[in-house]
Amino acid sequence: MAPVDRATVDAYDRRGATWAARRTPVRAGDARAFARSLAPGTRRLDLGCGAGRYLGELGTPAVGIDASLTMLGLCREAVPGVPVVLGDLENLPFGRHTFGAAWANMSYLHVARDRLPAALAQLHAVLVPGAPLDLQVLAGDYEGDALPQDDVGGRFFAAWRPETLGDVVVGAGFELESVGVHDEVVRVRARRGRTLPDTVGPGMRLLLVGLNPSVYSADAGVGFARAGNRFWGAAVAAGMTARPRDPWHLLRVHGVGMTDVVKRATPRAAELTPDEYRAGMGRVERLVTWLEPGAVCFVGLGAWRAARDRGARAGIQPEGLGGRPVYVMPSTSGLNAHATPAVLAEHVRAALALAASV
Repeated sequence: MAPVDRATVDAYDRRGATWAARRTPVRAGDARAFARSLAPGTRRLDLGCGAGRYLGELGTPAVGIDASLTMLGLCREAVPGVPVVLGDLENLPFGRHTFGAAWANMSYLHVARDRLPAALAQLHAVLVPGAPLDLQVLAGDYEGDALPQDDVGGRFFAAWRPETLGDVVVGAGFELESVGVHDEVVRVRARRGRTLPDTVGPGMRLLLVGLNPSVYSADAGVGFARAGNRFWGAAVAAGMTARPRDPWHLLRVHGVGMTDVVKRATPRAAELTPDEYRAGMGRVERLVTWLEPGAVCFVGLGAWRAARDRGARAGIQPEGLGGRPVYVMPSTSGLNAHATPAVLAEHVRAALALAASV
C-alpha cells in the first residue's frame, strides 16, 4: 500500500504538541459509551490515537496506532501503560482477526478518497466478524493540503458526503448501522461483516465483479476460494496473474480490482433477493463511475441477467456500466460443467483485451 501522507505526518511531528494543547476531547462521552457496549476482554483499536484524547476512555484491553512519533509520545504521557504502535492506517501492522472493536475519530480524513477503500479493507481484515466500528471524518467535498481551517498547516484532508462514504464502508465489508452529518463531520457506525472487502483503488485497468461471496470464501478471506472453483486457474492461464488467491497482488501489480454485486455471504446464490441484486448493482455502478476502471468484467452471468439484461450472453455487452465497457463471462464454479478451464481462460483474455482497447 502507499504510505500515509508524509507531509501530514511531518506537520504533526513538528507542531502536534501545540495543536493537541488547543484541543479538548469533545467525544469523551461517546468513547466511554462505545467502551460500555463491548463485552469484557474485547480487544479494541484506536486508529490514529494522536495525543491519547480518547484511548484512555475506550477501556481495556486497548491498543493505539499513529504515524507520528510526537503524537505517540504525548499519548504515552496521557495513558501510560496502554500499548501504542507507530504505524500507517494504509498498512496496518496487525494480523487477521486481531481486534474486536475499532474507534477512528478524525484519522481516516488524512487518507485520499480513492485509497480509502483499500485502507478500510485492511481494517476489515484485522477485525473479527461482528466487531463494531465508530468512524468520523470531515464532511464536505474538499480534498487537498490547503484546507482554510487547518490551524496546523500542510496537512492533507479528504472530506466526504455521507452517502458516498456509506458506499465505501459497505464495499469494505462492513454492515452499515448509521451514517450522517453532525456538526460538519460525517459519523459512521458499522459492524465488520462476515464477507469479503473490495480490493479496489485508482488506476485499475479492469474491475472483476462476482455475484456474492460464499461463506467459505468470506471465512478464507479470498474470493473464489474453494478448490473446485476454476477462477484462479483461469486467471493464471490467461496471464492475468502468476499468484493465485492473492487479490492484493492482483490489484497492486496487475491493476485488477475485485468486488461483488451483493456483499452478503451465503452458502448458495439462490438465497439472494431481487432487491439485493438491484441495490448491489447500484453500488457497483457508482463505484465504477467514481474509480473509472478501464473495463468491467462480471464473473458469471447471473447478476448481469438479474439486474440488467435477462437475455445476456457471455462476451462484450451492448450496454456498459458507469460509462465503462462491460464483459460478462461464464461462472467459474465447478458446478458449471459447460465451461472448461480452457474456455474460462479464453474469456479472461478477452476481458483483458477489452480493457486494453479502451
